[in-house]
Amino acid sequence: MNVFEKIIKGEIPCSKILENEHFLSFYDINPKAKVHALVIPKKSIQDFNGITPELMAQMTSFIFEVVEKLGIKEKGYKLLTNVGKNAGQEVMHLHFHILSEDMH
Repeated sequence: MNVFEKIIKGEIPCSKILENEHFLSFYDINPKAKVHALVIPKKSIQDFNGITPELMAQMTSFIFEVVEKLGIKEKGYKLLTNVGKNAGQEVMHLHFHILSEDMH
């Protein structure tokens, strides 16, 4: 079980931003910007290659909600995901990073 699955199950605490039946967003514990959030599906999906178009459409809507809640829509932000270890993916569970424009 990876760290995100433990967070979903409540075994590891997180600072939640938004949650619904299918997705969870929380603050990164090692932020790379003033605002650094993660968005994960609750379903176990290894990476972007494993998500269905239907679930990705729902996740996109959820990401928009998170960005609105964080108040960074107007200033700009980075949205990224790494696919596979060779691309820098550290946790083998699909996740998107939302980073404010002031990355350090």
